[in-house]
Amino acid sequence: MLGNQGAGGPPQIQRLIDEFNRLPGVGPKSAQRLAYYLIRMPREQSEDLSEAILAVKQHVKYCSKCFNLTDQEPCYICSNPRRVENIICVVEQAMDVLAVEKTGFTGVYHVLNGAISPIDGIGPENLNIQNLIDRIRLNMPDEIILATNPTTTGEATGMYITRLIQDDPNINIKISILARGLSVGGDLEYADQDTLRRALDGRQNL
Repeated sequence: MLGNQGAGGPPQIQRLIDEFNRLPGVGPKSAQRLAYYLIRMPREQSEDLSEAILAVKQHVKYCSKCFNLTDQEPCYICSNPRRVENIICVVEQAMDVLAVEKTGFTGVYHVLNGAISPIDGIGPENLNIQNLIDRIRLNMPDEIILATNPTTTGEATGMYITRLIQDDPNINIKISILARGLSVGGDLEYADQDTLRRALDGRQNL
């Protein structure tokens, strides 16, 4: 007797495939490959993976100040006395913090945990926008850098935050956005119209 196995094999395998399929960017075929790869892994490696996942879920949380991911309160960046606290870089996701950190940025961050997207049912109330406004009112930094993604939702989120700050009579700070344009080493002939237009609009004096 083979038990209650379906045509696709043991139900435990199908459950694993289904769980992988729930991950963003993982389709049915990729989920199947991941599941069977995991089955072929040595037991020690699979146990290490499961322990790593559990450790993240148990110990990693959002910083109460900037909402970056951390295992301490406040996070390493917010608690670092060498960081320039009067410059706040606003990003959509915690992954964006890692990208900006590689540039040598020495200010602090505020993670929105997404972008405004009505089609996905994500409004300002679902993001850490009000927390940002409260933080600005409390600390009154010199500058806010809106480093949202150069997408429709990212730009809409940046515009919404800008309007909130500018309409608040108790807030008087500099608001800046990331320069948009050509990548270093890129050729003009390969640039699309929007990228080239942004590069021209964001030109700098020498």
